Amino acid sequence: MQQVALVTGGSRGIGAGICRTLAGQGLAVIVNYRQNAAAAEQVVQSINRSGGNAVAVQADISRPDDRDRLVQQAFDWQGRLDVLVNNAGIAPPRRVDLLELEEAEYRQVLEVNLNAVFFLSQAVVRRMLAQPGESRRVIINISSVSAEFASTDRAAYCISKAGMGMLTQLLAARLAGEGIGVYEIRPGITATDMTAPVKEKYDRMIADGLLPMPRWGQPEDVARIVAAIVAGHFDYATGQVFYADGGLHIRRL
Repeated sequence: MQQVALVTGGSRGIGAGICRTLAGQGLAVIVNYRQNAAAAEQVVQSINRSGGNAVAVQADISRPDDRDRLVQQAFDWQGRLDVLVNNAGIAPPRRVDLLELEEAEYRQVLEVNLNAVFFLSQAVVRRMLAQPGESRRVIINISSVSAEFASTDRAAYCISKAGMGMLTQLLAARLAGEGIGVYEIRPGITATDMTAPVKEKYDRMIADGLLPMPRWGQPEDVARIVAAIVAGHFDYATGQVFYADGGLHIRRL
């Protein structure tokens, strides 16, 4: 029986890397995207040309109706869903001091990065528990080192990722008895569209010794951890947080 994975925000960056890696591992993959249909289709075609099985599904996960449709289409495609990777997220519209942060901006980030993840996970798990047969079922939340690193000009983003950390723990505790493992991955400075505007800044910081491993992270660094979790190498470690940050989280003197 082929496992089926849904990857939100799967058309670019870390999400695209996860989609390709899971497909290479033999999973059927649903590539969710919000608006860049061309990028999503490129990921799907690259997977299918390599002998994999993928389909693109448009949905804005911050919209309840879109979430419902995404879940329905995901389960309709292959009749089941075994893996949910909550990868979709947005950067704050502006880097601004937290005392100047506007409520609309705060709500926008929290709605996508945290609220949508909660309710999508809830909807998927309900269907997972009702699907026939047994398989390894996994939820993986792609968070950020910003869950614990305070950036006062990105308050909403940091709060959203910290909240995802607690959501991971809550889901892991609730679902362990149901045979569903829940994990969190915290990428560090990773080369994606989101970090492109601050590339020069982080290039300097990395050169000055910010990271024990002095290089940018790549989407594949995160994807390989996802693949190991899905393969079952950490079945007895539900609730675990994995860092893909080149050692950034290590406290050093």
